[in-house]
Amino acid sequence: MITLAIETSCDETALALYSQEHGLIGDVLLSQTKIHQEFGGVVPELSAREHTKNLLPLLDLLLKKTNFDLSKIDFVSFTLTPGLILSLVVGASFAKSVAYALRKPLVPVHHLEGHIYSVFVEKPISYPFLALIVSGGHTDLYLVEGFGKYTFLGGTLDDAVGESYDKTARLMGFGYPGGPILDRLAKEGKPSYNLPRPMIEEPTLNMSFSGLKTAVRRIVESCEYSKEDLASSFQNAVLDVLEAKTLKAIELTRIKRLIVVGGVSANSGLRQRFSMLADKLGIELYIPHPKLSTDNAVMIAYAGLERFKKGITAPDDINPEPNMLLETFGRLWS
Repeated sequence: MITLAIETSCDETALALYSQEHGLIGDVLLSQTKIHQEFGGVVPELSAREHTKNLLPLLDLLLKKTNFDLSKIDFVSFTLTPGLILSLVVGASFAKSVAYALRKPLVPVHHLEGHIYSVFVEKPISYPFLALIVSGGHTDLYLVEGFGKYTFLGGTLDDAVGESYDKTARLMGFGYPGGPILDRLAKEGKPSYNLPRPMIEEPTLNMSFSGLKTAVRRIVESCEYSKEDLASSFQNAVLDVLEAKTLKAIELTRIKRLIVVGGVSANSGLRQRFSMLADKLGIELYIPHPKLSTDNAVMIAYAGLERFKKGITAPDDINPEPNMLLETFGRLWS
C-alpha cells in the first residue's frame, strides 16, 4: 500500500511517497524561511502563494527523483488541520486534484497526529506512551493509548514554545527563525538572569510562556546585557517548565515511555536535557531525527496509512472549515 502525502500547514511545502511494506520511497521539501525572514515571521498570504507556485514543480521533482509511476499510489494523504488556513486550502485543493485525476481516495491527517507518528517512521513504539508536542504553534501533553486514542493532559494557555523562541529572538534583535539562533547562543552563555518559570508549581499540566517573554523584554529595555547569557537563561527557564510538567504527567499516569516531537524537539538543549532526564529516571525516550522533527510530509504519510487502514477517507467535498474539521476528527481526536 502506497500513499502520496502533502504537507502545507505553514511555510514548508513537502511531498512524500511512502509504502507500508517498504517505508519511504522518496520525499522533497522546500522551505520558505528566507522569503519570510524580512518580515520577522510567516506571512500567511505569502506562504499560500509560495505553496501554490511550488507544489506542481515539487511533485515533478519527486517523481523524477524516485522514477515512480504516480498511478501506482493507493490514496492521497494530506494535512487538513491545524495550520494557516490559506496554506491548508492550497494543500487540500492540490490533494483533491491529484486524487480526482487518478480516481484515488483522499485521507485527511491531523497535523499533530503526524508529529506524534514521526517517531514511528524510525521505530515502532509500544503503547501507551506520553507525547510532548513542542512546536511553533503548539505546546501540549497527550496520553496516547493507541492510534486515534488520545487524551489531552495539558498545554500552553498562551504562547507556544516555538512562538516564544521567535518572539524572544526578535526582542533581542535577531532574525527569523529565532529558535536555532537562541539555541546556538545558549551554548556560549550561562543562565545568569533570574527569569520566571510560569505555572511551574501549579498542580495542573498547563503551561504559560508569555510572562517569560515579557521578563526578557524588560531586561532588554532596561540595561546592557549579555545576549549569550540571556539566551541561556531563557532556554533554561523554558526547559525547566517542560521538564517539570512532563515529570508531573509521568507521576499522574505512571507511564515512563515518552516521545518529544514537533519543530522545537530539534533544539539541541532540549534533546540533551530530556536525554539526561531519561537516563536518570529510566524513562523510555524517543525523539525523532531533526529532519523529522520539523514539518515534513513523511510523518503525514505514516499517519495517513494508519487512517486508511481504519477506513477513514474524506468525502469529495471536504474543505478545511471548522464544521468539517469537527466532523472529520471529532471521533478520533478529542
